Amino acid sequence: MKINLKNVRSIGIVLVLLLVAAFGLGCVGEDSKTAQAGPVKATWIPAQVNEDTVSIPVSAVTDSTNVHFKVNTNTELGKIAVMAFVLGVEIVIRSNVCPPCRSIGFTLDDAVLVCDSCGTTFDATTGNGIQGACVDYPKENIPYTESGGILLMDINDIITAHQNTVIRG
Repeated sequence: MKINLKNVRSIGIVLVLLLVAAFGLGCVGEDSKTAQAGPVKATWIPAQVNEDTVSIPVSAVTDSTNVHFKVNTNTELGKIAVMAFVLGVEIVIRSNVCPPCRSIGFTLDDAVLVCDSCGTTFDATTGNGIQGACVDYPKENIPYTESGGILLMDINDIITAHQNTVIRG
């Protein structure tokens, strides 16, 4: 049997190119951080409160992709749930409540937030309802600043976002 070196070389080059493509696209290896596959349930993290400022580490959000935390408002509202998630290259922080079904948990599925209780979907970019029983309760945005790897929010902005989220429409 005669082996054609030209064919062997061609097959070798094709195999190398396939391996490079697979590694380059993040398709090989379970530990790949290049893409988050499938829906991402929120992870509970602690928040720090110092007077009127609430803070969480950027790394807590970027490492988990989707987190939520509670903030004690020291008002009649008590503790308020907040969510933070990575959307593209940005971090988004929103009120984390679905008033009709009383849920405080959302799964991030690409650019859609899915209520863990009723399944209502919301646009993660705008917070507006897409489909389901609770679409009339958009998830209000919470402004923040970043300083030294920490996300900083004003407690009054959190309270306002919560109050705007629990009002229908």
